[in-house]
Amino acid sequence: MKFLRNRPEYVLVPSVFIAFVLIWENLVNILKIEEIILPTPSQIGDALYFQLSNPLFWSNFRITSQETLLGFTGAVIFAVIAGTFISQIKVVDKAFMPYLVGFQAIPKIALAPIFIVWFGFGMTSKVVMAATVAFFPMLINIIEGLKSADNDQIRMLRVFGASRFQIFLKVQIPCALPFFFAGLDVGILLAILGAVVGEFLGSQDGLGAMVLLAQYNFETPTMFAILIVLSLMGIFAHIVVKALQRKFAFWGDSSNFIGN
Repeated sequence: MKFLRNRPEYVLVPSVFIAFVLIWENLVNILKIEEIILPTPSQIGDALYFQLSNPLFWSNFRITSQETLLGFTGAVIFAVIAGTFISQIKVVDKAFMPYLVGFQAIPKIALAPIFIVWFGFGMTSKVVMAATVAFFPMLINIIEGLKSADNDQIRMLRVFGASRFQIFLKVQIPCALPFFFAGLDVGILLAILGAVVGEFLGSQDGLGAMVLLAQYNFETPTMFAILIVLSLMGIFAHIVVKALQRKFAFWGDSSNFIGN
């Protein structure tokens, strides 16, 4: 009982889920809503079971996962490089931040057709889309994290003769790590979103393309089933990032970071 008092989510989360599913199932049946408009959870479960036993589904799942991971990796690399330069060199900050903010203001879905023109209908355009969507939140967290180092501590290290690189390594990076993982947490979810949006607009493969195909065939339970898979992908990615944060940046409180 003491464990449940300390961690009530272990009871509350499944209880809320079960109650929601039961209410949904019964309301749809009572109101006699057609499957094409709103399927019952049992119908969605049947569609999900069918997809999980379908080799074509796993092929599309692999494609979307590859697009997400490649785009996310690219976004991380560029965010770390750009964030380091912008945070350490004031002239770079003044020169480039306004352009980055302006670029972030562009609706990313509007870039998808341009990426398709530039990179074609294959995987490359989806990877670029995923990287573009995930890049900015990670960049901002890295910049803010590196700038959050205590100025008094930095001045003290300078008095003792520490070099700029030593200060960066011993003070700024530890301060930035919690911010970095908070950015990763947001970035991986946005990378999934970016990959799927790219598939919506120009692809015959991937989970996004499967959703469109189900829409054309009026297979609403299949659409819900694939959306559940995408949600589970995001939940799994979130759990992995949080586990890494607890191991490598356990001193940070991610509730204060940008994007959370």
